Amino acid sequence: MSGLNGKVAVVTGGSSGIGLATAQRFVKEGAYVFITGRRQSELDKAKALIGKNVTTVRGDATSSADLDRLFETVVQEKGKLDILVANSGRVEPEEFGKISEDNFDKTFNLNARATLFTAQKALPLMRDGGSIVLVGSIAGHKGINGYTTYSATKAALRSYARTWTQEFKDRGVRINTLSPGPIDTPIMDGQADTKEGADAIRAAFASVIPLARMGQPEEVAAAAYFLASEDSSFVAGIDLAVDGGMAQV
Repeated sequence: MSGLNGKVAVVTGGSSGIGLATAQRFVKEGAYVFITGRRQSELDKAKALIGKNVTTVRGDATSSADLDRLFETVVQEKGKLDILVANSGRVEPEEFGKISEDNFDKTFNLNARATLFTAQKALPLMRDGGSIVLVGSIAGHKGINGYTTYSATKAALRSYARTWTQEFKDRGVRINTLSPGPIDTPIMDGQADTKEGADAIRAAFASVIPLARMGQPEEVAAAAYFLASEDSSFVAGIDLAVDGGMAQV
């Protein structure tokens, strides 16, 4: 029997990168998965790739109405929820002294505010003993040039996991943070204006990772599966780093 057989999961930002790899792994392990994203074309591609046991719901995680529609769809199709992976996020590096209000507001709105309200709206649907995985980043623990705003939002997620683990311990809902290091996803291309620039960023990250390479989305998905499954039944409130050792040594 697969490790998530019969489970119902929601993965936000599930149409590409870490979110897509996680949705694929969950379905492989027997779960039915709802994935969200803002671009219908990317959701359609993700659904075709996953192939079965998946529903796509187009929406913006910063929109309360879109979140309500997402969870109404879960209720209508499956009734309850076992797993939430709050993965939606953005990064737009700007060095301190040059940080724009627009970038600050957009980054906090999606990474910190939307994650909180996604989890809060999911909670009434969660079966006792369910699992919430907040996708953070080792940037929440390290000082990285240009990442003032992004890092602060990911530090907030670590705080959420600690507080919520205390607040909802009577229901047995396990809340953990998953903190990837540099992972080779399309978000890397969005941090530079050219392919050469993006490749330079990749090389710079690889040079400071003890394993001498960037991670792959499937490696983070394996950790998300661990936190979602009964394999981690006595794991709560932790921060699990998947970073090739970057923030550990």
